[in-house]
Parts: sequence; structure tokens; C-alpha cells
Amino acid sequence: MKTTIIAGLGGFLGTCLRFLSEKLGALICHLSFPLGTFMANMLGCLIIGLLYGYLDKTGKLSKTQNALWITGFCGGFTTFSSFSDEMVGMLKTGDCAMFWFYLLVSLFFGISMVALGASVNYKNTANS
Repeated sequence: MKTTIIAGLGGFLGTCLRFLSEKLGALICHLSFPLGTFMANMLGCLIIGLLYGYLDKTGKLSKTQNALWITGFCGGFTTFSSFSDEMVGMLKTGDCAMFWFYLLVSLFFGISMVALGASVNYKNTANS
């Protein structure tokens, strides 16, 4: 039960930060590109990469830490449902070019951010 509550607290923090990132994205980007969701998803991918890299390097990421940061915070911060909703919205409005652009940059940079985060820990191990 304790782990569930901790995951919920992480989710609350992640959701609040995602809400703020969407507001910031709307202030910065006045195009049809959903910058707030994109920023949240990319930062979330980087955080997950850093955490998994840390876990791989040290073997030390407790069940509680995993629940707080990966399941809770990153689960609340990143949002596949908003991403999917925005994609469907682009198709409904006929913005096919933005649909494909958003899909491809999200996949490419999402995977790249996880790899970058994980590699930070590998580089630190090599320099030790």
C-alpha cells in the first residue's frame, strides 16, 4: 500500500508539471505543433533514460524509488493519451504534414532522449 501511495504522489507531481509545460508550450509556440506535450514527453524520456542508466550502473533503484520516479512521476508527466489525441486532431483538421512531422520527431527524439540519459551513466562509469 505504501508503494501505491508513493506512486500516486509521483504521479501528482508529474501531472502538475505536465499541465504547466502545456501552458508554457502554448505561450511559446503559436503553431499547430503541440510543444507542451512534446516537451513533457521528451524530458520524461530523458529522465527515464537517466534512471535506467543509473539502475544499470549501480543496481540501486529501490522498489519505492521506481514507483515514485518511473511509474509515478514519469507516468504522470509524459502522456501518450494527449499525444494520440493531438495526432487524431491533426488528422481531423487535415493537417497531415504536421501529423507526420509530430509522429516522426516524437519517436526519433523520444528514443534518442532515453538513449542519451542512459549513456550519461555509462560515460561516468568509463571516466571513474
